[in-house]
Amino acid sequence: MAAIQIKWLGHSCFRVECEGYAIVLDPFAPGSVPGCKDISETADQVLCSHQHHDHNYEAGVTLREDGPQNPFTVTALPSFHDDCQGAQRGPNTIHLLEAQGLRVAHLGDVGAMPSPEVVEQLQNLDAVMIPVGGFYTVGPKEAQAIVEALSPRVVIPMHYRSDTFGFDVLSTLEGFLEVCGRWVRFDTDTLEITPRMSHYTALLTYGG
Repeated sequence: MAAIQIKWLGHSCFRVECEGYAIVLDPFAPGSVPGCKDISETADQVLCSHQHHDHNYEAGVTLREDGPQNPFTVTALPSFHDDCQGAQRGPNTIHLLEAQGLRVAHLGDVGAMPSPEVVEQLQNLDAVMIPVGGFYTVGPKEAQAIVEALSPRVVIPMHYRSDTFGFDVLSTLEGFLEVCGRWVRFDTDTLEITPRMSHYTALLTYGG
């Protein structure tokens, strides 16, 4: 059966894997995110949504030279890091990853509803990784509005704080959970995305 594995490495950093091929998204620089373990991964590709130090530490990922064949089609979609057309924090790239008929998207530090053209390209997602902590990105209500526009099967919140990790200025998960509807808490940092999954928000565990 088709499957994509998504592992949360903290903050907005994820390892997305299919057929043994691994992509790390938005690795953060050492010490840049309070409470989060430094990124040290071996993978086949690294993608960054923008050039802020808590999202662009490519040196934290050692790239394999003779890894498996790449099953992913990667599409970079334009968006903004704020709600004023990038005037405050600049551009942000949304990455759409497709493999084995599955479609997952990492929204980076999206700061506003993407354009209608991008929303159209992000329909029929099996999973979306979306920031929910506000201040630097969309907050709970704006994030939920994006979720409703995209209608993905699985929502994976990121870029928030807890009692043990994250920036003080960010919101906790509670505000998003109040508006997101059905959610499931996992005792693991990894989720396997498969076809025909039900609609829910997946709360992954960050172990540090």
